Amino acid sequence: MSAPARPMSAPARLLADTWSSTLRVLLAYRRSPGLVAASLAVPVLMVVLFGYVFGSAIAVPGASGSGDTGGYREFLMPGLFAMVAVNGIMPTMVGAARDVGRGITDRLRSMAVSRTGLLLGQTLADLLVSLVVLALLSAVGLAVGWRIRGGAGDAAAAFGLLLLFRFTMTWVGLLLGLAVGKEEAAGQLAVAVFPLAMVTNAFVPTGGMPGWLAALADWNPMSAVVQAGRELFGNPSAPAAAWPMQHATSATLLWCALLLLLCGPLAVRKFATHGARGR
Repeated sequence: MSAPARPMSAPARLLADTWSSTLRVLLAYRRSPGLVAASLAVPVLMVVLFGYVFGSAIAVPGASGSGDTGGYREFLMPGLFAMVAVNGIMPTMVGAARDVGRGITDRLRSMAVSRTGLLLGQTLADLLVSLVVLALLSAVGLAVGWRIRGGAGDAAAAFGLLLLFRFTMTWVGLLLGLAVGKEEAAGQLAVAVFPLAMVTNAFVPTGGMPGWLAALADWNPMSAVVQAGRELFGNPSAPAAAWPMQHATSATLLWCALLLLLCGPLAVRKFATHGARGR
């Protein structure tokens, strides 16, 4: 007679459930390649729109001259990379709200699984997909004239910061999706992410903005990521006096740490204790 199976330890359960959740999300992407295509389409369109349509009218500090579209595209690409990172909020928020609305969250909560592992798996799967999107967008950038002027180590650090910020944004999206609980409402709320990306230094220098708007842009977490990317890639950047712009890498790490410490535990708690309630 075989001995009864020993219960899994908490760390083993966490790893197993994280892996299962990661595979679940990746399989969903595999069945819907349009999701990856959509994630890439907006930044690529931005390359064309801003780099070629508006680029000739925008002066970039550090470029070879006013109206230098090649210089502007080098200024622009780190902003588009950061947009890919911040866009992690939208699909994660809508997906989490969809799971709540369809009762999937209730079914998962009724099982003997790690709540942290389930959510962590979703964020790691998104991170793998975003890595592919960043690689493809980098190829597009190289094709239109963007270049990495810094060293390989600095470039790796820049991409590492972008992935860390994307990972952070997925936890923000999970918390918002679980809190909203309805796919339609989450879809409407996702529209608010676009203004968040526009009030930054991603597309234009903040020096030409009104003072109050420039302050908001300089202290926007996405602006710190963009500035850090420009510095590490060796691309043109506009000077700004705000602390996050003067210490962009440190500001990015600090923003990510604060948001993860806030949104991570709250998302796990919301998933574990509330789930579908309050709809």
